[in-house]
Amino acid sequence: MALDRSVSRRRLLQLAGGATLAGALAACGGGNGSSSSGGPLKVIGAGSQEAGLRKALDDYKKAHSDFDFNLSFSPADQLQTALRAQLAAGNAPDLHAVYPGNGSAMSMVQLSKANLLTDLSSQSWTQKIPTGFKGAFQNDGKTFIFSPGTSVLGAIYNKKAFATAGVDVPTTWSELLSVCDKLKKKGIVPIALGAQTPWVTQLIDYALVPGTVYAKTPDFDDKMTAGTASFADSGWADAMDKYLELQKKGFFNDNPNGTTYEQATSMVGTGKAAMAVQVSAVLQAFRAASPTPDDLGMFPFPATDVAADNWIPGGVVVGIAASAKSKKAEEAKKFIEYCGQPEVVNAWAEAVACVPLYSDGDAKVDPVLKPFLPYLKDNKAVPFMDQRWPNAEVQPTHFAVVQELLGGKSTVPAALKKMDEAYRKSA
Repeated sequence: MALDRSVSRRRLLQLAGGATLAGALAACGGGNGSSSSGGPLKVIGAGSQEAGLRKALDDYKKAHSDFDFNLSFSPADQLQTALRAQLAAGNAPDLHAVYPGNGSAMSMVQLSKANLLTDLSSQSWTQKIPTGFKGAFQNDGKTFIFSPGTSVLGAIYNKKAFATAGVDVPTTWSELLSVCDKLKKKGIVPIALGAQTPWVTQLIDYALVPGTVYAKTPDFDDKMTAGTASFADSGWADAMDKYLELQKKGFFNDNPNGTTYEQATSMVGTGKAAMAVQVSAVLQAFRAASPTPDDLGMFPFPATDVAADNWIPGGVVVGIAASAKSKKAEEAKKFIEYCGQPEVVNAWAEAVACVPLYSDGDAKVDPVLKPFLPYLKDNKAVPFMDQRWPNAEVQPTHFAVVQELLGGKSTVPAALKKMDEAYRKSA
């Protein structure tokens, strides 16, 4: 199904962000042969990259008989800790996942500042990076990562579950609460939440904050940087209150802090749960968990009772980079240069349900993303929040305080105070 998306695509290409998108998937070997430099290229990716990264590696191998690779995928917490430590120690993989922009220990800015990434600036594809995206790819004017495009965040939902409850896609917060109530009365978990997986904790806040914060204060990030705004005295409080309202009304599965991303994905895929707030980059995982993948859709998660005030989050999906300390850095760079070809960009973007970074022709966009395109056209989209956070402390603090809130061990003011304190730490 072809969509008219030229204007919407241009709008999305003005955004830059780096929300943590990794899923926890099992390691998978790529082959047993040897590369030109002796032994296969060691690659560690994020789970959300699997469909696109594996295809790119397989296709590259077909065209280069002396190339082979060993591919595995790592959970988000291991990317942020174990892989980060390996990079610092000089025994990291040759090619690995990196989050765009700033805001996490495995972000492009943090790793490039530590001289752990290979400079890709001489590659021709880097000249095609849209101006609005450069902050996601570049530090001090140098390009350090490749990413195939941009993702949106909203509710992935099971159409059969909605039909069983006789409900339609909500467009306001009150409609969402009504939909959830009707689903619950039908014995269907309204929203699957796998908060045991740390990166999942942030997503409902990320879905709500564009409407509760940025629709009213588009320059909120600039004010945070200038020290004239705070999380505590902003619409972040409203977003977190609404997050907890969903829990208090019983609209989540039991024990979200004891439920994993994979379990939540399965719940939606099988129809036990009606929806999950997620990034479009993991659509393929939900489809794999469903006996009828065409029954899955996606819609913007409403944050307010004025439909026109609801905005969406969107940003650059997790990318790849070559380790600066790798003995195969040149070989890794050659593969990245291959990935920068428009046809490879398009194929990878299509595989992970995101909008291509650039295209020489008509780029394919997953039809499931159609409800988001008007928001992009109307400039009602903002980057994933962490992309403009000044250090790698705020995001894990956010993870932790949400788990505390869900566990009844904290309050919204206390949670936001901790986030403000983390934000003000030196970058």
